[in-house]
Amino acid sequence: MPQAFINGYSMYYTDCGQGTTIIFVHPPVLTSLNFLYQMKQLSADFRTISFDIRGHGSSKPSREEITYPLIVEDIRQLMNQLKIEKAFLCGYSTGGSIVLDFLLTCPERAFGGIVISGMSEVNDKKLRNKIARGVFLSRIGAIGAIALSISWNQAKARLSLLRSLFTDAKKANAKNAEQYYKYSLHYNCTAQLDRIHHPVLLVYGEKDTLFHPYAQLLQERLPRSELVFIKETKHQIPTKAAGKVNEFIRQFIYRCESSSPQG
Repeated sequence: MPQAFINGYSMYYTDCGQGTTIIFVHPPVLTSLNFLYQMKQLSADFRTISFDIRGHGSSKPSREEITYPLIVEDIRQLMNQLKIEKAFLCGYSTGGSIVLDFLLTCPERAFGGIVISGMSEVNDKKLRNKIARGVFLSRIGAIGAIALSISWNQAKARLSLLRSLFTDAKKANAKNAEQYYKYSLHYNCTAQLDRIHHPVLLVYGEKDTLFHPYAQLLQERLPRSELVFIKETKHQIPTKAAGKVNEFIRQFIYRCESSSPQG
């Protein structure tokens, strides 16, 4: 398996295809495998890279606390090692918050961002409780319970996908997962969104009503955003609406390239 030694730890990553690069960022406990369908389908047109965040999947646990700035720096170092000057960053759920943080802190390394079912802050009680539950279960070492729940939500009746996601997710280091959940709970970059001048694609499920206010907030605050909703879909877009989201991503990147040639 491909491994990169970055900032003192071993990172697992997958690198497929050629062309404009897309780097995928996963939420807590889930792994790069959650982007299986994006890697398979989009690598025909782009260079696609997914990686396991420290303490997740096949990446080694981290002695340093998991924070968004640490993850952003790991992405930047991975890009350096793979000789990637710029890329599109694509994040799912809390991974979308990391995309926003990357655009704010490393703007010169990005062509743009893709936020799938994501947010710039957690400001409602229901979502706060969901993430706080992840903090609690990680703290007591119940990673298996989290892994089974989120893998089931991503895969449902697709048993081979469920098995693969669960096997990967239950490898998570409990302390690192708790740190990732905790940082996500308190992160807030809403006041800085007007500083992001990259094009950003926002993709949400029509049935994911809990996240619709976050979608509207991002659309209103980001200077160059496009918001699309996928019909008959809830939160788990990368696995449950792969064909549709992949086509949105493909067309978004083509539009970006045609309006601003990358040379």
